[in-house]
Amino acid sequence: MEIQVMTNILDKNDRIAAEVNAIVSAHGIFCLNLLGSPGAGKTSLLERTIAELADEVNLAVIEGDLFTAKDAERIARQGAPVIQINTGGGCHLDAAMVKGVLDKLDLYSLDMIVIENVGNLVCPAEFNIGEDVKAVVLSVTEGEDKPLKYPLVFKEAGAVVLNKVDLLPYLNFDMAAVKADVCSIHPEAALMEVSCQTGTGLAGWYDWLKVQIANKKAGCWRNG
Repeated sequence: MEIQVMTNILDKNDRIAAEVNAIVSAHGIFCLNLLGSPGAGKTSLLERTIAELADEVNLAVIEGDLFTAKDAERIARQGAPVIQINTGGGCHLDAAMVKGVLDKLDLYSLDMIVIENVGNLVCPAEFNIGEDVKAVVLSVTEGEDKPLKYPLVFKEAGAVVLNKVDLLPYLNFDMAAVKADVCSIHPEAALMEVSCQTGTGLAGWYDWLKVQIANKKAGCWRNG
């Protein structure tokens, strides 16, 4: 019975997610679902991205969090439109939540929407929220065991951002092992080593985003 209930929940969510993607696709908007643990650096990555791409990309953010608006306030200070969704304790965003705020954005002016999901490597991976692709941020401070402990999020992610590499000299972190594990789970995922503190590796992230945006506008992006 529990399996049937979960199946019904996911089926309903997937139907709404398809509606969300149809809406953003009609406007040629690339939609990214950004995942990662609390403290992995998702918001820091967004802050750097907004600042760097401000002259090239019209970007808006949908910010998911349990209760506060602290991350949304950080994004707003960078000058990007941001919509806050508080889940009231829920561990992930769902498609209905996202669809409910789309009309608060000027979709005609946007190239990309980034949905920063609730900090969690488990539940958000199960729910399609209308995105074209998922990306997961993994901080090297979290340990190298995470891809094998939480394989679904890495299997679902089109890009894996290995953040805080400036701290590697102070950690016992096996980067080669993490890359091998990610590749074994999702061989096609784009892997990027970055530091939001120093800017190391971020050019590759920006270039990856610009390719996704250009492909979506050209109509050759395919969800999944």
